[in-house]
Amino acid sequence: MQQDILINWSPQEVRVVIMENAAVQELHVERALERGPVGNVYLGRVARVLPGMQSAFIEIGLARAAFLHVADVWHSPVAGETPMAAKTAAASIPIEKQIFEGQSLMVQVIKEPIGTKGARLSTQISIAGRLLVFLPQDDHIGVSQKIPGHQRDELRARLQQLVAPQGGGFILRTNGEDASDAELAEDIAYLRKAWARIKDAAAQLPSPALLHQDLSLMQRVLRDMVSESTQTIRIDSHEQFDALKAFGAEFMPMAVEKLQLYKGERPIFDLFSIDEEIARALGRRVDLKSGGYLIVDQTEALTTIDVNTGGFVGIRNFDDTIFKTNLEAAQAIARQLRLRNLGGIIIVDFIDMARDDHRDAVLAEFKKQLARDRVKTTAGGFSHLGLVEMTRKRTRESLAHILCEPCAVCQGRGMVKTARSVAYDIFREILREARQFNPREFRVVASPKVIELFLDEESQHLAGLSEFIGKPVSLQSETAMGQEQYDIVLL
Repeated sequence: MQQDILINWSPQEVRVVIMENAAVQELHVERALERGPVGNVYLGRVARVLPGMQSAFIEIGLARAAFLHVADVWHSPVAGETPMAAKTAAASIPIEKQIFEGQSLMVQVIKEPIGTKGARLSTQISIAGRLLVFLPQDDHIGVSQKIPGHQRDELRARLQQLVAPQGGGFILRTNGEDASDAELAEDIAYLRKAWARIKDAAAQLPSPALLHQDLSLMQRVLRDMVSESTQTIRIDSHEQFDALKAFGAEFMPMAVEKLQLYKGERPIFDLFSIDEEIARALGRRVDLKSGGYLIVDQTEALTTIDVNTGGFVGIRNFDDTIFKTNLEAAQAIARQLRLRNLGGIIIVDFIDMARDDHRDAVLAEFKKQLARDRVKTTAGGFSHLGLVEMTRKRTRESLAHILCEPCAVCQGRGMVKTARSVAYDIFREILREARQFNPREFRVVASPKVIELFLDEESQHLAGLSEFIGKPVSLQSETAMGQEQYDIVLL
């Protein structure tokens, strides 16, 4: 698998696309005015403690108060106690006995605001570096679970020697598996400096205050998204290329070799038709190469994906047609989950298959494709209704929530009332107004389609209403109005 990363920079927005085998797999967007707070460290002020929910609301300077649950209140382990045991013991202490209203508290955002929910916080601070994660309040030395078990003890021993003089907790990240002692020592020094700056700021600034901001999206590309399969990282801004190169030279020298400045005349996203791919990712329907298609519906509680054969009729028999459509859909669904960044509960309705071996093959292909996702996913087997239930961890807002908002006319329902339904609503409203007021004339201001209906098919009913209330009813077309919008003006 060959991976390429494209970075499109503008002063107001950074867009990053991850391509695998020339197909768009992921899109990340960071806007200057909407930069996410995950990873940021704040000096917060406790606004409210809720004993009934064993949680508290913390003011950290964002639009909505952030949320701290008792399970996320950190306590230092006592001698011989594991961090997990310390966390469990701390969670058993009521939150009202641990924090109080008005208290200044150092907190870190672990989950960004989603919908109407504020950010989720933890009082355990962690600072991510290139090779390590620093836990300054802890003494635990850990190694990524993705590193093979037989190497963990050796890596843990090396790390303990490097951090022994000053202590502190560290977790070795996956990309630190082959790092030298010198590289690890550099990362340790960088993380300690970052923690020192945070402590100094906390001692000087009044709450609420931002103490530490996580890396920008472009910097996180080098830290988190570059892998051995990454061939190139192309960026279309000379200034940002130099800044990223300098950052990479200090912290990610291996990634710097893959950095390239794009100098083409056409915009870098146009070269690979990225904007067209984004537009398709915002639609309900996803066409498959075979002629089949997917219907993706995102709701508040879950996402449903329906597979249809469409125009694909196959060349052998009906069972093979369904099987091939489902196989192609399994690949496409896994890609759409990453591209749209869909999270939470996901229900996939594959086309019903009569043969068990076909179901097993489709499920195996689906799980194989999901395994390529950097976000944690879990998928079960086929239910008795023929559905596959799965979950994908929510890490940030979905692509649709980042780039779109509910329609001003239908408010996200996806449907609007017919012109005739609106016309009858207007009839009823005029009757209500006529019972309360005594104007000289009623004027209906509505969309062109509704006004056209009044002038044509509903003209007799409108005349009858005017006669019944004893007042003239005039009409005014307003092109700026949506089909459900109207005003009744009393003259």
